[in-house]
Amino acid sequence: MTEATEIALTVNGEVHRVTVPPRKLLSDVLRDDLGLTGTHVGCEHGTCGACTIWVDGAPTRACLIFAVQMAGHALTTIEAFAGDPLTPLQQALHELHGLQCGFCTPGIVMTVEAWLKDNPDPSEAEIRDVLSGNLCRCTGYHNIVRAVAAAARRMRPAVGA
Repeated sequence: MTEATEIALTVNGEVHRVTVPPRKLLSDVLRDDLGLTGTHVGCEHGTCGACTIWVDGAPTRACLIFAVQMAGHALTTIEAFAGDPLTPLQQALHELHGLQCGFCTPGIVMTVEAWLKDNPDPSEAEIRDVLSGNLCRCTGYHNIVRAVAAAARRMRPAVGA
């Protein structure tokens, strides 16, 4: 058996030192060792999107990565989006009833917040395509799509401003 290794993980701008076995998944370290339970674990195969976080600003499945691989990278979890005021996406999800049980919501927020930075004027088909990597069993996606479109409109710079 391989011994545990001490690593430094930078999560939401804060450095955490943890001692982990080499094969411990990042999702488990975030939840169990750091108490960041907003990163949900659904399928543990990378297909449901519930564990989506950002690694160096890019959406990544935390259930597919070993924690020891993340030393030296900037990790961002849903907890970085906690607080007041809500982001335009969070506000739109709330206003347009784009969530029900909430299990998928952190992964959707992490995916879409990053995506909207590069896609400020998405079509409905593009929104549905980006959401295809996040499994939601409750909503049927209709209101999530509406919320993403509304958030995109709110985030676009005003013409002539």
